[in-house]
Amino acid sequence: MKPAPSVAVAIIAVRDDDAGLRLDRWFRRHYPAVPHGRLEKLLRTGQVRLDGRRAQAGDRLAPGQQIRIPPLPSVETVPTAPRIEDEEAAAALVRSVVYKDDELIALNKPQGLAVQGGSRTRLHVDGLLDTLRFGSAERPRLVHRLDKDTSGLLLVARSAPAAARLAEAFRNRQTLKEYWAVVVGVPRVTRGTIDLALSKAGGAAFGREAMTVDEAGDRAVTDYEVADCAGKRAALLVLRPLTGRTHQLRVHCASLGTPILGDGKYGGDNAFIDAADIARRLHLHAARLELPRPGRDRLRLFAPPPPHFRATVQALGLEMPRDARAGSR
Repeated sequence: MKPAPSVAVAIIAVRDDDAGLRLDRWFRRHYPAVPHGRLEKLLRTGQVRLDGRRAQAGDRLAPGQQIRIPPLPSVETVPTAPRIEDEEAAAALVRSVVYKDDELIALNKPQGLAVQGGSRTRLHVDGLLDTLRFGSAERPRLVHRLDKDTSGLLLVARSAPAAARLAEAFRNRQTLKEYWAVVVGVPRVTRGTIDLALSKAGGAAFGREAMTVDEAGDRAVTDYEVADCAGKRAALLVLRPLTGRTHQLRVHCASLGTPILGDGKYGGDNAFIDAADIARRLHLHAARLELPRPGRDRLRLFAPPPPHFRATVQALGLEMPRDARAGSR
């Protein structure tokens, strides 16, 4: 069933393969042309409802629930199950699988591939998930997100119950996430904790989904340590976020005076090293992830950094953490 035409009020039943999605993510999947700000206004004014009641962006969906969609005359609709229109990208996604079992699939997401779609994003992981069924009748579900320009571990649940368990583990901070970042400069303190609240930045100069340090914002905490440094020119940091705010690691690294290499959004011109063998791309990689499994040992996952990251590390004479070659288990 497709979402109803957008010229009148429609009532859409949540399908089994959308179970566990947040309501705002459901909209991004099925009505990608609806801007986030517009959706928030529709929710504030009660025009979008869930089973007849006022809904919130973070409401988790269950099969059979009824979503009221108000008239959206300027918005195009898309099929409930996104079509795989780029077979090459779908094949690349299959090759990016670093771990698979009966509950979940772990991907080493390439840099530059968005996790979910939008009005200007047609190629994304969510739209390619049908290629990761591996014989299952259920369509896999996203559990969490990575920024488009961040590479590394991305989990996909293979069933609605698995999605609920994994989402709860992330929500209750039962997971351990480790990112690697090449930064320009070296932090004055080689190991510590960054505890700086963040909020959305205002004004067109910041662009879409930009964050800024704000005492009145949401608390954001990151543990960090310097794994290696190239004089005072650059360093390889190990980052362990204890909270999951938008662009948290990028803003926190910039707050140390050491922006992530390639992050012009938060570091400006200071985020680049002018050298032919160093890519002008974001050097932030989700390298490790640990999570609990009911009745099993904790799952420990590892994803090797992408080629441009490894090339920069080599060009700067840096060394990866000792167990960089460890696999998923």
